[in-house]
Amino acid sequence: MPRFSAGDDPGASFPELLRKVGLDPFPAIGVSAGDLGAFPHATTCLALTYDGGVVMAGDRRATAGMSISHRTMDKVVQADDLSGVAIAGTAGPAMEMIKLFQLQLEYYEKVEGQALSLEGKANQLSMMVRSNLPAAMQGLIVVPIFAGYDPLLSRGRLWDYDATGGRYEERDFVATGSGSTLASTVLRVGWRQQLSRDAAIDLAARALWEASDADTATGGPDVLRGIYPIVASIDSAGWTRVADEKLATTYDTIMGEVRKR
Repeated sequence: MPRFSAGDDPGASFPELLRKVGLDPFPAIGVSAGDLGAFPHATTCLALTYDGGVVMAGDRRATAGMSISHRTMDKVVQADDLSGVAIAGTAGPAMEMIKLFQLQLEYYEKVEGQALSLEGKANQLSMMVRSNLPAAMQGLIVVPIFAGYDPLLSRGRLWDYDATGGRYEERDFVATGSGSTLASTVLRVGWRQQLSRDAAIDLAARALWEASDADTATGGPDVLRGIYPIVASIDSAGWTRVADEKLATTYDTIMGEVRKR
């Protein structure tokens, strides 16, 4: 293990530790404008609060220009026991950022002997997004959503980010990606205070359905292949992913309503 002097100690920051040993967690990437369409991009993700927690959801499609590059991308992932991250933007840098973020939270807990606060986790992710700014200026933008359960406040909290690392806490709901305008409209109409977990899951599924219906980069439920969006809830009991079987039932109901109208 590397050793550091008192004035050179990276502390509990895992990215800073990598830099101290000569590894850059966010290296500069030379990209021409014509190459941007060739990189897979993740699209629509969202989060909303409910009574006692937060629900996160994201479709599974990744696009490269006008083509579907992946049908089963995991855009919503668990960060630790009480938080999760959803990504939109260039898929490669986004996935690397999430892996580094997960390691940072684990590293901090081992070094400090306690978990980072939810606010601290949001700040840490903001610093990582800010570190990706040189790549973002070339078009490799990463815009995540961070959400989790705050044991100090006994409620769910959520944040969205811009490409410069600015973080903004939203109290009710947030959506990002190419279908975010459509998904946000559904959330705005359907969100209520004191939503139950099941009602929040249903609302998230409907928001992704409407986004996929009008946005080509957002994937809807693929019944033929059995591919459904990733939907997860986070509350005092921790991270719980909604089973595909439950989502299949939810989308059967939605499709029945669409057929009737």
